[in-house]
Amino acid sequence: MRLLKSLSVRVLLGLLLGLGVGALGAASGDATVARVIEAVEAVGGLWLNALRMTVVPLIFAILVTGIAQVSDAAATGRLAARAIGWFFGLLLLACAFSLAFTHGLLALWPVSAEGAMALRAGAPPTGPEAVTPDFAAWIKGLAPSNPVKAAAEDAVLPLVVFAIFTGFALTKLPAERGRTVIDVFQAIGEAMIVIVRWVLWAGPVGVFCLGLGVGLRAGVGAAGVLGHYVAVASAAGLGITIIGYFLAVFVGRVPLGRWARATAPVLAAAFATQSSLACLPAMIERTRDDLGVPQRIAGLVLPLAVAVFRFTSPVVNLAVAIFVAHIYGIDPTPLQFAGAVLVALAVSVGSVGLPGQVSFIISVAPICLALGLPIELLPILLAVEVVPDIFRTLGNVTGDMAVTAILARDEPNPPEPADA
Repeated sequence: MRLLKSLSVRVLLGLLLGLGVGALGAASGDATVARVIEAVEAVGGLWLNALRMTVVPLIFAILVTGIAQVSDAAATGRLAARAIGWFFGLLLLACAFSLAFTHGLLALWPVSAEGAMALRAGAPPTGPEAVTPDFAAWIKGLAPSNPVKAAAEDAVLPLVVFAIFTGFALTKLPAERGRTVIDVFQAIGEAMIVIVRWVLWAGPVGVFCLGLGVGLRAGVGAAGVLGHYVAVASAAGLGITIIGYFLAVFVGRVPLGRWARATAPVLAAAFATQSSLACLPAMIERTRDDLGVPQRIAGLVLPLAVAVFRFTSPVVNLAVAIFVAHIYGIDPTPLQFAGAVLVALAVSVGSVGLPGQVSFIISVAPICLALGLPIELLPILLAVEVVPDIFRTLGNVTGDMAVTAILARDEPNPPEPADA
């Protein structure tokens, strides 16, 4: 019964039940049953639209407040500014890794054409096909001539650029005036999160209704593709976790045995809680006691990392978007991937601290829109996000501890750890 208290588990059960009932309806061959299922599926469409209506205002609000938060953190001192620089550099590395790894993995293990066709057939209908811009149009479109129109048309890349400029501009205003406007955006973001929580509370029902349509038109053929997705997204998270190990050992110069002993209890907590914030006390303790990092460094860098740094966010989110592209047989251009990387970097900072189900939609949907991909499949993928979310957290805490060890290496007079 305790498992049923988890929203992720209830959403997953809703999907499985919907797929099963829909497949039974298809097997019955009864036209009346099919019409009833299609009518119930409309409720799932309503739920999906309720989720989508919060995406644009939430993106804008969290980006403005996130930029202000990073600027405030960087202004607190040299160590914080160095940490922000490392965070940005590692997120760029994470994006490059995700693009190379996910494309390579899907080239070696392609999505089943039959399964992809089945899942597409069962998904809600998509909107109009996106227009792929040329280089001149892409450059010109980075700055929206009309931000409101860009928001209405789901033109997410220019909206993100406008939000970034707005966030930095607000930090340059007199403190009281800038803080007032930032507080307004923070309140808007929090209000949107409340709405998303309400919508996600009905997630098991909404996903069940969407699953009915998938089961009716795709049968059990979609199950293999969903399993494939779980494997790809989890592998991407595991891959960047391993890179975090390499960074700690070869850049932070932490002996492997010492690093493994320090991270083992933190990784166990991450696996159990799926929350970097819940792991923060253990991270500070193990980094200080086992890695010999001074308290003044661990006590600043690790809370800052939990607040503004998510090492796995661009990795897994880009992997999800690339997988969706393979499902639909869409091949985004290099320019679109460049825009997607910018969006992934921005939302990885802005979405820190959001609940897992909220951050999945708010982080992946903008990347898909930047790549010209439909987002109608995302609620179905959200239902099986339980396993990839574990690897997200494992990678995040590994990255947090690795960057702390790297920064401690170059700080004046760090204490020498004993030999492993």
